[in-house]
Amino acid sequence: MTDKLYHFIGGKRVDGTSGRFGDVYNPATGEVQSLVPLASAAEVDRAVQSAHAAFLQWSAMSAPRRSQVLFRFRDLLVQNVDKLAEIVGREHGKTIADAKGSIQRGIDVTEFACGIPHLMKGEFSSNVGGGIDTFSQRESLGVVGGITPFNFPVMIPLWMGVMAVACGNAYINKPSERDPSAPLFLAELWKQAGLPDGVWNVVNGDKEAVDALLGHPDVPAISFVGSTTVGEYIYHEGTRNNKRVQVFGGAKNHMVIMPDADMDQVVDALIGAGVGAAGQRCMAISVAVPVGEATADELARRLTPRVQELRYGPWNDAKADFGPVVTRQSKERIEKYIAEGVKAGAKLLVDGRGAKLQGYENGYFCGGSLFDHATADMSIYRDEIFGPVLTTVRAANFDEAVNLVNGHEYGNGVAVFTRDGDAAREFSNRVDIGMIGVNVPIPVPLAFHNFGGSKRSKFGDTQMHGPESIRFFTKVKTISARWPSGIRSGAVFSMPTAGH
Repeated sequence: MTDKLYHFIGGKRVDGTSGRFGDVYNPATGEVQSLVPLASAAEVDRAVQSAHAAFLQWSAMSAPRRSQVLFRFRDLLVQNVDKLAEIVGREHGKTIADAKGSIQRGIDVTEFACGIPHLMKGEFSSNVGGGIDTFSQRESLGVVGGITPFNFPVMIPLWMGVMAVACGNAYINKPSERDPSAPLFLAELWKQAGLPDGVWNVVNGDKEAVDALLGHPDVPAISFVGSTTVGEYIYHEGTRNNKRVQVFGGAKNHMVIMPDADMDQVVDALIGAGVGAAGQRCMAISVAVPVGEATADELARRLTPRVQELRYGPWNDAKADFGPVVTRQSKERIEKYIAEGVKAGAKLLVDGRGAKLQGYENGYFCGGSLFDHATADMSIYRDEIFGPVLTTVRAANFDEAVNLVNGHEYGNGVAVFTRDGDAAREFSNRVDIGMIGVNVPIPVPLAFHNFGGSKRSKFGDTQMHGPESIRFFTKVKTISARWPSGIRSGAVFSMPTAGH
């Protein structure tokens, strides 16, 4: 019998009442392993009401006391890494090693958030004029929503939700309906850590739940990670409803390879960054840009056998380089793009279509694929494929490579591999990309720096985790105070200045 999942509202498991459910698959076998309830607008409203009541208690708690809960939650995350990794593997398909790496990135942000008493400090200016002191203070917003993607079912809820909760907000996570069990388990850990009931909620659902959050008058802020198409809708709909919205969307990340680059390092970096997690990362390197024909020929010669040797397998295969993609539709979409690339004239050096694995014949596996001689007008270059497909676009010189990067609609991440510091510095200054790696293939900043792209990879002014997250999840009050001194100066009808 297929298990039914639940929502987590007000500190307890709550059965879905909408009558609608979605299938949750094991990507390695293609089997339905559970049913996830899809919330109605009424169920979302119930979660918001519960969260709002909890917010009033949680936001009034001192920052050091909130920090103590965060420390306990962090310890529980560390103790449950193995269990979380298994949950992620069964529903997403990630290998255990990859799942643990992503969970650790979530733990890193939790550790950063434990310093919230320092992070939320305001500013003070004494005697700005006429015996007036001016100071600012940061305050929580209320109930904030987090709409999180399938590819990081632990890391992204932690990146969003931990920072929101640390700042004194209540949080409602609407996770992907493809792999909702890990976010539900996080809610159980929060309860064990002593978080007041209702501060962290999980509401499963589809567009109906998303629209309910976007339109709810008691949800002042929404954070989203997912595709650009959906993200743009969420940004415009949320801001139309006068909400604070941050959106992190799609990507097409390039690796520019200069002629002087260490080619052994380049190939290792490309393989790991391109096909790790079966390419299902918004920071995956999916485009290699070798500069010069000699560089391109050498890259193709070295890269082809490495892609051919890649091993895919189920989440619990310790020898697998990557697991399956998340759904059958994803597999079909990836293979469709490969066919389009061949038809458009790109040279397919390694074909990963038709992947099968004994004992897992119905799994959603894609082998590694490698294209060469692609051009900027091809769909395999323009679109985010989100699969283990590497595409090479050759550039004649440095300027052409920079223009190629800047000409793409996405601006999430980019890498340049070179031994030339001057070339790396000029590249970093000229590209319009949010996160840049110099001889670093996946330049995801650590928790105490900010994460975010540019162009159509991000909507909104703020970034994720780091200091920017404090600004997003809080509002600022500025207070000017003067205490009676017994001296009266009379009424002043002109604009106050520093002298009054």
